[in-house]
Amino acid sequence: MAKITTELTERPLDPSRAIEDAASDECGAIASFVGTVRSSASVPDRAKDRVLRLEYEAHPTLASEKLTAIAEEAAGKWDLAAVVALHRVGVCDLGEPTVVVVCAAPHRREALEACHWTIDEIKRSVPIWKREVYADGTSWVGAEGSNGS
Repeated sequence: MAKITTELTERPLDPSRAIEDAASDECGAIASFVGTVRSSASVPDRAKDRVLRLEYEAHPTLASEKLTAIAEEAAGKWDLAAVVALHRVGVCDLGEPTVVVVCAAPHRREALEACHWTIDEIKRSVPIWKREVYADGTSWVGAEGSNGS
């Protein structure tokens, strides 16, 4: 059975710690994804505006439940020893990690495929919403239905 670690937190994320938490001597591969705050806007109408920071909100119970369910599903689809899926909520500054996914497996293919699937599934289905903050206002990203994380 894979070790599953998931968390929604207002505290800064530590990608190195997430990798350490997933590592074991039974695994020959650790794949990771770290999403960070970039200065370019995601909203087409704001493409020329510089992003100053992001603000994340999450559904108070469903987001955590869905994050865990995705990690468990990844562990069931691939031969994984560990899955770590962490996401920030609250205010995030430029360059700051906002999402970390780590998948550890005996072989690289499983770790890479699982990591890719997991981040895509988190972005697609976890009820987390992102607001971009600019010098002259804000915009919700993905407000038309995607979660925008």
